[in-house]
Amino acid sequence: MFPEITHDDIFRLETERMWLRWPRMSDAEAISTRAGDPEVAAQTANIPHPYNIRDAEQFIRRARAENESGQGLVLALAFKRQPHDAIGMIGAHGSNFRGTAGMGYWLGREFWGQGLMTEAARVFIDLIFGVTSLAEIVSDALPDNLASRRVQEKLGFTSLGELEIDAPARGARVKVVRTRLTRGAAHTAFGARRPRLTST
Repeated sequence: MFPEITHDDIFRLETERMWLRWPRMSDAEAISTRAGDPEVAAQTANIPHPYNIRDAEQFIRRARAENESGQGLVLALAFKRQPHDAIGMIGAHGSNFRGTAGMGYWLGREFWGQGLMTEAARVFIDLIFGVTSLAEIVSDALPDNLASRRVQEKLGFTSLGELEIDAPARGARVKVVRTRLTRGAAHTAFGARRPRLTST
């Protein structure tokens, strides 16, 4: 799905405040601490709790393998002033040529309410529609995760309603609200300004 430019771990995206870059093993402690926060885990269907550094290391290995294959793209969020401190993650998975990708994300609790995920998701979506042939992106949020749903609304996602999905991290099926963003409907800069890509 993703072109060769994204397959190298020096690839990154730039926003006003952040770099979006490949996760590294040196991120394991920050990821385990922030994803291991019970309030963060409670807002997702995919982060188990408790979540330790071994879980983070396994996640990083899987993410890097997915990035290398081009079948998906998982990026860590980091402030420009602290580029080695991962504060959250965003990823696109399960795609096929001219098909659908599923987008997921989380952000450390201390960074909530600052518009950071909207900022990150905007350039990430620009990248997806700018360099792939995907027709749409879908994203799930737990019904009571209003902040995540607001991010999706700001970016132009429309609701497909509630459904149940398997959530191995929770050992059960859970209800989510699924939303969809089709090519050309995104409330992003795509078409007016391409995302800034960095590969050196």
